[in-house]
Order: sequence, then C-alpha cells, then structure tokens
Amino acid sequence: MSSPGYWDGKTVMVTGGAGFLGSHLIEDLESRSDSVNIFVPRSDDYDLREKADIKLAFEDSQADIVIHLAATVGGIGANQENPGRYFYDNAVMGIELMEQARQFGVEKFTILGTICAYPKHTSIPFKEENLFEGYPEETNAPYGIAKRALLTQSRAYRRQWDFNSIYLLPVNLYGPRDDFDLETSHVIPAIIRKCIEAKDRGDDTITAWGTGEPTREFLYVKDAAEGILEATKRYDSSDPINLGSGEEITIRRLINIIIEETGFEGSVEWDTSKPDGQPRRKLDTSRAKQEFDWEASTNFREGLRETIGWYETNREGLHE
Repeated sequence: MSSPGYWDGKTVMVTGGAGFLGSHLIEDLESRSDSVNIFVPRSDDYDLREKADIKLAFEDSQADIVIHLAATVGGIGANQENPGRYFYDNAVMGIELMEQARQFGVEKFTILGTICAYPKHTSIPFKEENLFEGYPEETNAPYGIAKRALLTQSRAYRRQWDFNSIYLLPVNLYGPRDDFDLETSHVIPAIIRKCIEAKDRGDDTITAWGTGEPTREFLYVKDAAEGILEATKRYDSSDPINLGSGEEITIRRLINIIIEETGFEGSVEWDTSKPDGQPRRKLDTSRAKQEFDWEASTNFREGLRETIGWYETNREGLHE
C-alpha cells in the first residue's frame, strides 16, 4: 500500500472520473490523502476529443498528475456497430491529452490501455511482451489498436522528452456501478440483468451470445482502482503492465455461477449466430507484483455477490 505523503497537496486530473472505474478510483484516492485535489473534466464542460477543450482542462486544473480512464467502450455488439467511433474517440482523446500534458509540464501521466489490444491468438497467459505480436480480435480491433497506439506514444515521449508516462492493461472489470445497459454492457452486468429480469417475469430461459466456450478473466473494480493508484505512485517506465486476477473462466461457467448467485432457475439458450470474440484471455500478472507489489485480492464469487446486490438495490433508478 502507498505510504502517506505522495498525494498530499497534489492536483490529480481523472478523466472518466464520473464513470464506473473512475468513481471507485476517486473514493480510494480520497481515502489516501486529506489534501489531494481531484479534478474531473466532465463531458458537459470539456469535450476531450477537442484540442481546445483539453487545453482548457489543463489551464483550469493546473494538474500535477493525470490518470486517463475516459474511453468510448462497450461489449462485442457495441464494438461491431461503432468501429469508426471507437477508434477515433479513443485515439484522439489519448493522443492529444498526452501531448497537452507534456506541454503543461505534468509530472506523471497514467494511461489505461485495454486487454483488447492483445493479438487474437496470444499464448496463455498473456505476457506484456506479446502485445505487438499480431492483430487484435476483429470484433474489437479498432478500439484495441487505438489504445495500443498510446503505448507507442508513451514510449516515444519518454525517449525524446523524458516524459513520465505509464501504460496499464486491465482485464474486464466488474463490480458495483457497472454499466447494466444491454446495448453497451459487458458480459457480467448483462447476464446479471437478464437473470434477475427473467426471474421477475417467470421466464424459463435467458439468451447468451456465442458458444460459451471462450475464456475470460475478470478484475473487481476496487482492486483495479488500487492497482492504478499504486502504479501511479510507484512505477516509472513505459513498459506495459497487466492488471488482472490471473484467474481464467469459461463464459459458460461464468454464466452458471451468475445463475446460481441470482437465484434464476431457468436455463441458457446459446445464440451461436453471435460471435464469441477472442478465444481465451488470461494474464500473466507477475510484473505488477514485482514492480509495485500489487495483486488482486477480491474473491470472484464475493465480488459477484457485491455486484448483484448493488444492481438489485439500484436497478429501478437505472432503468427509468
């Protein structure tokens, strides 16, 4: 854990600070220092795809540290429907934010990459050095390539200007306050919602995409927030770092666990006309442990229970 003092008196700009991960990260950051100043550039005030708005955000905040979480993102369906938007938004936001951070003399810039940047067929477990060894899985390649480009930028800026930027690769996150909109959500919140609504209606089945055979790895959002803050404080290299639990699970097994935890008593119909996405995902998480002594600590079932409980408590307000 961080020792006291690092965050004291600093101004930290958290892009995406009003979002799922950002809200948890800010809570964690506030618990670490009574004198940290947190600046969240809200989209109503600053369009981070526009250079002028990015410059204004730096002028208004005078940020010492930037943690760039903001992204235009969604599940497989949303990626298939918005490949151009997902490429442009994520590339232009990250590239211009890093350039303006350099020009404004920011002392640390933390970039959140994506597991989607890895090649489609990567040896298991994914090691950071494998990142450029092939093209990402086609359904989310535009998003993955846009985020991968920021690693190249980070390394180039460190070489030319000694700019202190770091690049983190989190796996799929889950937890309270996740996105439960079925048009844009990832698999865990989507299946939680489907199970609970099917149970309410008395339905016998829910529908899931693909075959259920691919594997995924998931990281509880509060663990991710802790890892990002520890890396920001303690890590100083543009070599990428995986953030994950190191635990691999099939989509079929995942859905069966969610069915058990939500109390849905029906079965799953697999829509095999829909894509599976990347065949397997499992990270080598040893570098994070080695470089800044971080590893995930939340038990997967316990994290799922927290997520399900939050959704059951808050879903009426979410779907109004």
